[in-house]
Amino acid sequence: MAEAHQAVAFQFTVTPDGVDFRLSREALKHIYLSGINSWKKRLIRIKNGILRGVYPGSPTGWMVVVMATVGSSYCNVDLSMGLVCRIQKCLPEGYSPYQTPQTKALLSMAIFATGAWATGIFFLRQTLKLLLSYHGWIFEMHGKTSHVTRVWAICVRLLSSRRPMLYSFQTSLPTLPVPSVPATIQRYLESVRPLLNEEQFQRMEMLAKEFQDKTAPRLQKYLVLKSWWATNYVSDWWEEYIYLRGRSPLMVNSNYYVMDFVLIKPTEVQAARLGNIVHSMILYRRKLDREEIKPMMAMGIVPMCSYQMERMFNTTRIPGKETDLLQHLGDSRHVAVYHKGRFFKVWLYKGSQLLKPCDLEMQFQRILDDSSPPQPGEERLAALTAGERVDWAEARQAFFSHGKNKAALETVERAAFFVTLDEESHTYDPEDEASLSLYGKALLHGSCYNRWFDKSFTLIAFKNGQLGLNTEHAWADAPIIGHLWEFVLATDTFHLGYTETGHCLGQPNHALEPPQRLQWDIPEQCQTAIERSYQVAKALADDVELYCFQFMPFGKGLIKKCRTSPDAFVQISLQLAHFRDRGKFCLTYEASMTRMFREGRTETVRSCTSESSAFVQAMMDGHHMKADLQDLFRKASEKHQNMYRLAMTGAGIDRHLFCLYLVSKYLGVTSPFLAEVLSEPWCLSTSQIAQFQIRMFDPNKYPNHLGAGGGFGPVADDGYGVSYMIAGENTIFFHVSSKFSSSETNAQRFGNHIRQALLDIADLFQVPKAAR
Repeated sequence: MAEAHQAVAFQFTVTPDGVDFRLSREALKHIYLSGINSWKKRLIRIKNGILRGVYPGSPTGWMVVVMATVGSSYCNVDLSMGLVCRIQKCLPEGYSPYQTPQTKALLSMAIFATGAWATGIFFLRQTLKLLLSYHGWIFEMHGKTSHVTRVWAICVRLLSSRRPMLYSFQTSLPTLPVPSVPATIQRYLESVRPLLNEEQFQRMEMLAKEFQDKTAPRLQKYLVLKSWWATNYVSDWWEEYIYLRGRSPLMVNSNYYVMDFVLIKPTEVQAARLGNIVHSMILYRRKLDREEIKPMMAMGIVPMCSYQMERMFNTTRIPGKETDLLQHLGDSRHVAVYHKGRFFKVWLYKGSQLLKPCDLEMQFQRILDDSSPPQPGEERLAALTAGERVDWAEARQAFFSHGKNKAALETVERAAFFVTLDEESHTYDPEDEASLSLYGKALLHGSCYNRWFDKSFTLIAFKNGQLGLNTEHAWADAPIIGHLWEFVLATDTFHLGYTETGHCLGQPNHALEPPQRLQWDIPEQCQTAIERSYQVAKALADDVELYCFQFMPFGKGLIKKCRTSPDAFVQISLQLAHFRDRGKFCLTYEASMTRMFREGRTETVRSCTSESSAFVQAMMDGHHMKADLQDLFRKASEKHQNMYRLAMTGAGIDRHLFCLYLVSKYLGVTSPFLAEVLSEPWCLSTSQIAQFQIRMFDPNKYPNHLGAGGGFGPVADDGYGVSYMIAGENTIFFHVSSKFSSSETNAQRFGNHIRQALLDIADLFQVPKAAR
């Protein structure tokens, strides 16, 4: 009752003498401070909106133009070439004492100066947009920069020299171009050539030619029209049809995980680690709201789109029968916490002040010390988010649309993010290779009911202080959450720190109200639905084989000595490993980013090429000279790098064909070619994990401050999912997933093939063992 009493700002009673009001000063103080904080945020957003709206210009520039115009007038120099006089004649006549000729002249000059300033900004912005549309620099060899590219780089730096805010470049970014149909068809046929025999390839050529000549021109016109109208012709359809319309479970199939630092342990106190990390996350959110985060820049020059960051916090995926909805709220002042089958609400602020790490540690410790049992049906409630989407949508509508269940569910869905206090301990022990795989499995699916898979991300804290994330995929791609994670881990380790006993620094405020238990009323019918979703999720989780390992013989340093791209080196190694594992080539997916375009997300690089296949077959043959193998490898590497560059610059294959397919569905047009292309399974799905996006510490000085990256489930039932992080100069982390139910795949076997393939290719270049 004390909590309820504190929540009331005033009370009143009716007496014979009238109405007696009793105000709660503490509650009113909180309301007042909350209002002040809200207005501060609004003013900051207004200010940022103005600064962002005039970039690459500035309000100071407006003052300079006004002063120059007025000053030149007093010097009898008309910079406006008569426009000021024309503006003055158009001003309405009046009899106010302020309507003097001098006032009208000043007003006319201010209007002219504002117009000239706005025109200048428009010109600068269009010039910058034109410059950012140039991608020749990507295709130039390292160390061989052309004169055109050098001049271009100088111009880009000059136009973006003023300190940009997070979203300053958004309106200056070019739109994603629609490739020509013949170019896409040609690249597609090249990509499937090593996968088809002569008869199959000729059939595909015929289907492609028929599509190109008859169906494609009409579809392409609609797609070009959309590209003129929309900011990005792919992203909204990609989000809706690839993510939100998917009816299968998010767990394993869509969500992915991210690991903590694995070679160091800042503290083993679970609540303390969580206190620092949650505090760091809200500091990041504050920077995000104020747009104080620097936009990501390719090569330190070219800005990348930041729109995906907008939905990082306060976002939940709401289930629907046909399609889901991403619900994003403006602000949230609490997190939802799960521990031992109970749900809690933890406030992040006291009035307008963010709680200190030691205060948050105390709140999390109170939850750990709470011995109250779960309510009926509460323990496995989150399994609804792990099961089939239709089942969850029906249960949500039937049992969570009113009363205390609705209030409790809104508390979870409106939280900044979800937090799990796990009862298990996980860590990486280099002497126990299986430890990394167990850690990854715990992050990928846990117990199937101790993660809220609908939240933008779930922060997982294990009993020994090790952390990790489980991230929903629809709102953003992995580099976005990686940016947050790098900031959080660096802030935790290098800025906040811990006491000698492993607790957060400072003294907590013991007067803080304890975390609030969420109240549920879950009937038996709902419990049956929860159990059904749990069984679906458990069967899916039990079927996942995950093999994570650290490859230690070499890393980026040695690969560069082979004069090739580290990513191409790994991708060609994966092709060799897969052929050794399965005895055939397969359609291979590698994710590439298109964030140099406005609202760009990803494009597919089809890593299995004729060049890489020729190299693999030569390696398997065993009779080729080393020089010949080196030459074949370099050709395969150059081909891969060129395909990656084409994908980054909007000249990929799969997003274009995907959008053409959607247009055909909207128009009711049947295309055997598109139907076959879109039904081809990705038996090898790969992704490189970004690292060191923000330099908050020197990795050479702190070589053990390495995360192990993260991973995802297999895309195809008889395929592999592989993510890798080239973690510095001397190591690579791999996360390999497959399904136990497939007799053709084995994650550990494939992982061993990857190890050997990397070593075999390195041996081609005769790198001394000492260098490894």
